[in-house]
Amino acid sequence: MSGFFALLDDIATLAKLTLSTVDDTASIAVKTSAKVSAAAVDDVATTPQYVTGITPDRELPIIKRITLGSLRNKLLIILPIGLLLTAVAPALLPVALILGGAYLCFEGGEKILERFGHGSHAQESAGPVDEAQIIRQAITTDFILSTEIMLLALAEVEGESSMRRIIVLVLIALLITFAVYGLVAALIKLDDAGAHLAGQGRTGAVRSVGRAIVKSAPALFRGIGVVGTVAMLWVGGHILAVNLAKVGFHPLHQVIEWAEELAHNPVLSWITGTAMSCLVGTVIGTLLALAWQPVHHVLAHTHNTSGEYTDN
Repeated sequence: MSGFFALLDDIATLAKLTLSTVDDTASIAVKTSAKVSAAAVDDVATTPQYVTGITPDRELPIIKRITLGSLRNKLLIILPIGLLLTAVAPALLPVALILGGAYLCFEGGEKILERFGHGSHAQESAGPVDEAQIIRQAITTDFILSTEIMLLALAEVEGESSMRRIIVLVLIALLITFAVYGLVAALIKLDDAGAHLAGQGRTGAVRSVGRAIVKSAPALFRGIGVVGTVAMLWVGGHILAVNLAKVGFHPLHQVIEWAEELAHNPVLSWITGTAMSCLVGTVIGTLLALAWQPVHHVLAHTHNTSGEYTDN
């Protein structure tokens, strides 16, 4: 009988340990998701543009297919390659993050230049495209952003066991993907919901709310675009500073640390450090975007010339 009770005690201890492990893993996943969420803001800011001009009945099916493509990117391509990279050549992880941070800064710099009509995409024509092309473009953009998110997450769980890292990264991929594209789906249907309330609301107050939603939707999307640009520059600048320091180049990281030390209040310290990271990202991103412009013009000219020869 004593052996039976000892077995029950062992089972109870094992169950407690398992629950504790699950709780710790979930906690790590949530905390890491919060840390990398700033890099996901750009997904929210850029994805709605892919359904611009699409009939309302096709918007959600397109978002669904982009969501599935994003999950494939994270779980079937980026996660295995990232884990292999950390196992075989961990020294390359900072280099990969530097490239990703530089790309985020570049995208932010492009958006700044486009704001003044000088971005490499500012004068591109928006000709008719089919759904398959829209989805391919969105999934390609998502691949780059998802790579950044997963590499950031991988760096955050570097000290964990292999199994816990895999579980945490899978949870992060699911959390970030469904949060981002769930929000995108809600945003692109916001004006439709407003129009429905404005036209079919039972009371004048409801119809007024609907009209307010319709009127405010464009400003909301512009605001999300601004937030997305700032997030890219902030995250990109911080990633560059931290990982350049890891490979031996310290000035950028020292400048950010100096900005953080200006304020003795933790909140103000975070604000000044974030502002300096954003400034670093803005300077580097604008320089990269300016350097890319002549290359982009040459490639565009070559593409147009080859197209003319094909037509002839």
